[in-house]
Amino acid sequence: MMNIIVFSLLGLGVLFTVIRLIVGPKLSDRVVSLDTLNMIVIGIIVALAALFQSELYLDIAIVYAILAFLETVVFARYLEGKKDGNS
Repeated sequence: MMNIIVFSLLGLGVLFTVIRLIVGPKLSDRVVSLDTLNMIVIGIIVALAALFQSELYLDIAIVYAILAFLETVVFARYLEGKKDGNS
C-alpha cells in the first residue's frame, strides 16, 4: 500500500514538473524544472531499488545523478553566457 502512495506522489511530481517545463515563461524556469525532473527521476530509481531490493538500481541512480548535475552546470553556463550577451 505504501508503494502505491509513494509512486503516486512521484508521478504527480513528474506531472507538475513537466507542465512547468512546457509552460515555463522563461528559459531559467525551464532549466529549474528540468533539474527538478532529474531529481524526481533519481527518487523513482531509488524507490525501485527499494521495491525490487536490487543494488544495481542504486548504481544507476548514482550515475544518473552525476550526469544530471553536469547537465545543470552546462545549462547554467549557457544561461550565464546568454545573459552577458556573449552568444
